[in-house]
Amino acid sequence: MSAPSSKALVLDFGGVISRTLFETHDLSEAALGLPPGTLTWRGPFAPETDVLWQAMQADHITEREYWMARTRSVGELVGEAWTDMQTFVQRARGADVEAVIRPEAIAAVHQAKAAGCKLAVLSNELDLFYGASFRERLPLLKLFDVIIDATYTGILKPDRRAYEMCRDALGVSAQDCVFVDDQSRNVLGAIQVGWKTVQFDVTDPATSYARALALLEI
Repeated sequence: MSAPSSKALVLDFGGVISRTLFETHDLSEAALGLPPGTLTWRGPFAPETDVLWQAMQADHITEREYWMARTRSVGELVGEAWTDMQTFVQRARGADVEAVIRPEAIAAVHQAKAAGCKLAVLSNELDLFYGASFRERLPLLKLFDVIIDATYTGILKPDRRAYEMCRDALGVSAQDCVFVDDQSRNVLGAIQVGWKTVQFDVTDPATSYARALALLEI
């Protein structure tokens, strides 16, 4: 490993490290015993067909409200009353948590680590969605120096305090943080505190990670 760097790669989790639920409908349907093609909402992959997604992007509802609506509707499909996103994610994604992790994320994290960069996850809902035991079942997360999760802090991106908390925990300056998130509001929040940013494109993860590594000068 090279000498420690003052630079830090800060990643959102859902959509950036993990594949989105939009991309894994086939896995979800199989895990839940639903017929193929049952789940049709596609979020950023087909925004014109997803009215709820449009409402979230227009800030009429929050990201959490979007996913709670999806949670309730999918629960109804299996004849259950689901009241939390954790139930949805754990039931839909089954026991094999590594199956939904982006290979591009794994490669970029290892590359940044090898270059001596610090690593952080800055998430609004890591344990809220995945459950507290998830971290222990995903070896990749053990490579991260810092995990800031609003499940516990109660401070959601794009609140500037979330970014400042992460930066302080990493012990780096704002200009040395490279932040990757798939939500434009969260990217804007990072820009406002002086971070370098990549708006993650879930339809082209390889290019997004290449841009992040370029900003880290790796």
